[in-house]
Amino acid sequence: MYNEASVVGTVITGLREVFPHVVCIDDGSSDGSQDVARAAGAVVVQHPVNLGQGAALQTGIEYALQDPELDCIVTFDADGQHRVIDAQAMVERIHSGEAEIVLGTRFLDNRTKMSFAKRLVLRTAAVQSRMATGMNLTDAHNGLRAFSPKVAAGIDLRQNRMAHASELVHQIAEMKPRWVEQPVEIIYTDYSKSKGQSLLNSVNILADLFFR
Repeated sequence: MYNEASVVGTVITGLREVFPHVVCIDDGSSDGSQDVARAAGAVVVQHPVNLGQGAALQTGIEYALQDPELDCIVTFDADGQHRVIDAQAMVERIHSGEAEIVLGTRFLDNRTKMSFAKRLVLRTAAVQSRMATGMNLTDAHNGLRAFSPKVAAGIDLRQNRMAHASELVHQIAEMKPRWVEQPVEIIYTDYSKSKGQSLLNSVNILADLFFR
């Protein structure tokens, strides 16, 4: 999380109805997000400065892997765009042995509403990812994922900004785990739109594809 004090408490409360162990990686927030997250029942691990999504994911994975009873890791955004019911369905597919990693996708059903421009960017990114890795993904930049501990232990993210998503797919492709995609709904709220996340992420994805 990064400066999500107004929403992160609700997100954590919803998660803890299903998942008892919630860890928030605070990426240098200055708005008191840390206190809100702790009050909602999450463990908070703090970066002293803002390092970016890739670094936050890597910190969270390394923290979770310290638990000897760990059976699955879910990455879940702090801003309220993901649905707990989707995360729960993804974990069930890990626990059943069907897959070692489950990747969320906005393009296997019609629940997610987005602009034509964003849809085009994400589709382009998925095509580029398929060409680069051989993984036939429909959505290469979806933050909702579930990993087995074995797969999580093989992840070593070095790209801290939007490029981490492409880096993650490359690392998964090299590991060759059993993987599936899970239809998920991304809820683009007035809150997330007011922060410019949708447009900014699209620009960052295009920049990442161009420079790669």
